[in-house]
Amino acid sequence: MKIVLLGYMASGKSLIGRELAKVLKMDYLDLDDFIEINEGKSIEKIFMEKGEIFFRKIENSYLEALISSKNNLVLSLGGGTPCFTNNLELLKNNKEITTFFLNVPVSELAKRLMSDKENRPLVKYVSNETDMLEFVGKHLFERLPFYNQAHFKMDANKPKEEVVESIITKLF
Repeated sequence: MKIVLLGYMASGKSLIGRELAKVLKMDYLDLDDFIEINEGKSIEKIFMEKGEIFFRKIENSYLEALISSKNNLVLSLGGGTPCFTNNLELLKNNKEITTFFLNVPVSELAKRLMSDKENRPLVKYVSNETDMLEFVGKHLFERLPFYNQAHFKMDANKPKEEVVESIITKLF
């Protein structure tokens, strides 16, 4: 069984993924962390040095390798992963994979991102909450058609234990 979490930046994919893996006694991987370890540099540095097209190509190949080799895996994707190349098709066409869209309201995402923007290259230079709300609202609107293709849409604006329990209920 492979459980894949997708959603916007700061939706809790890593936090919930780690907790879910612990409860289910499964391996956990964050795709962005996996890429950074294997490439020997941060996602931000890869973007700066090689550009987004290069990043999306390697992201796709790492995703493909992970979902075809690992069993009993909880995998958190980067926010943009489902929106590029054939990543969404890879996930939807694999019978071993169940995908969950962790949905969080725009206002909460903007609040979370404002407090963590130094670690988020995409929003690092957004200067105030109003601009962050506008950016997240527009960006999320563009990505929702991809996220909404997940097998399940979860309200992730709750304590992580509740979200994990809701996911487990859907699985079993």
